[in-house]
Amino acid sequence: MSERTFSHYQLSDEIKRSLTVMKYDTPTEVQDKVIPKAMENQDLVVKSQTGSGKTAAFGIPVCEMIEWEEKKPQALILTPTRELAAQVREDIMNIGRFKRIKATAVYGKEPFSKQKEELKQKTHVVVGTPGRVMDHIERGTLVLDQIKYLIIDEADEMLNMGFIQDVETIIKQVPKTRVTMVFSATLPQDVENLCHKYMNNPVQIEIVSSGVTTNLIEHRVIEVRPEGKLALLKDIATVENPDSCIVFCNTKEQVDTVFNDLTHAQFSCEKLHGGLEQEERFSVMNGFKTGEFRYLVATDVAARGIDIDNVTLVVNFDVPMERESYVHRTGRTGRAGNQGLAISFVSSNEGKYLHAIEKYIGFPIEQAKIPSQNEVLGGKAAFEEKMSGRRIVKNNKTARINKDITKLHFSGGKKKKLRAIDFVGTIAKIPGVTAEDIGIITIQESLTYVDILNGKGSLVLQAMENTPVKGKKLKVSKAIK
Repeated sequence: MSERTFSHYQLSDEIKRSLTVMKYDTPTEVQDKVIPKAMENQDLVVKSQTGSGKTAAFGIPVCEMIEWEEKKPQALILTPTRELAAQVREDIMNIGRFKRIKATAVYGKEPFSKQKEELKQKTHVVVGTPGRVMDHIERGTLVLDQIKYLIIDEADEMLNMGFIQDVETIIKQVPKTRVTMVFSATLPQDVENLCHKYMNNPVQIEIVSSGVTTNLIEHRVIEVRPEGKLALLKDIATVENPDSCIVFCNTKEQVDTVFNDLTHAQFSCEKLHGGLEQEERFSVMNGFKTGEFRYLVATDVAARGIDIDNVTLVVNFDVPMERESYVHRTGRTGRAGNQGLAISFVSSNEGKYLHAIEKYIGFPIEQAKIPSQNEVLGGKAAFEEKMSGRRIVKNNKTARINKDITKLHFSGGKKKKLRAIDFVGTIAKIPGVTAEDIGIITIQESLTYVDILNGKGSLVLQAMENTPVKGKKLKVSKAIK
């Protein structure tokens, strides 16, 4: 591919600035093919593997084309899991940060009332799981009449999880004049049927790789008896000594067993499965992203929605029963142009699943030997040294883009008849501050949050302690996250 940059696309300075801060220098292949077509408002069906940069492929054009002034949602993004909804919302907020794009995520296991309040604010993009999106539509808390862009992300997983009928119900309620984009790692017949039925001459884009899995990932399989897996996992960790690693198990009970064993062995680790409260799941995900621990033991709930550039090793403690799951699990490594390693433990009764996976990915997986005790002893010192230090996060895009942003909390909102324009008018009069330094403003019943950009937070905080807004004296402080 020719060395294109994001400057080749007709993007506003605000979007280009976000991409620069996040170190998005060269578009990936899917971004290079999707962005120009999306900017022409064409319906798209995109087949591209996990880790190829799909979110930015639709997020960049959507953030560019959204009209900031419009208060009702203009883009609806459907995702199969809550974790992916939260990830996509974060990515959209990062891309649209300097354009003041507001994205809201709606999903189950979180209070409906909290989401309802968020949707009352000016909201440009709504990201959600089909069930909760339908709840909001039915209760009138999500208004669709201004939706111009409908994005269905991970469409094949929607089908696997039984959401495709919900997706169809939602499609029927979105304005017919919208642009529709479907993204999927695979394109089963039911997904293709949906596309033909509801899309307008969609352009098909397929990102061809060496197969359904990226050639940046080295695949290995090790034959082992079930009772030998825990010892093997610790030996593999010692020999490979990854910066960070996800260990996938098929059941939450197995996750608990492996997690307890690794914790007992002093590993820096956490666990993630569907039996945990949603808040705890998000907390674990965030901790993994920010480098609080190196090893994550998880069920397939973590196979999608985790975007961490330096997961250097994925271990399938159990071979997945679904061949597609293998692609999504191993796709957590080898991301953003980095090399990755995927090792699967196979016991005698799992051979049929392995054969199905090999047929699906189009190549045999290399058989590897159990590490020798000499190899394990040789790696021990380096392993223990790395384990004693905190993981360095190489590419935390959100931390970079938020570095110069301060969120301020004001003790007044709708009850005091305050509007966004009142805050902008007052803050922009502070010497050294302009309207360009003011980010997203969220006005609730009795409080308001204002993002101050460009490192001007302390200056604004100090000035606003003695400055009324619309004649009203408000308490102001740094917001607690």
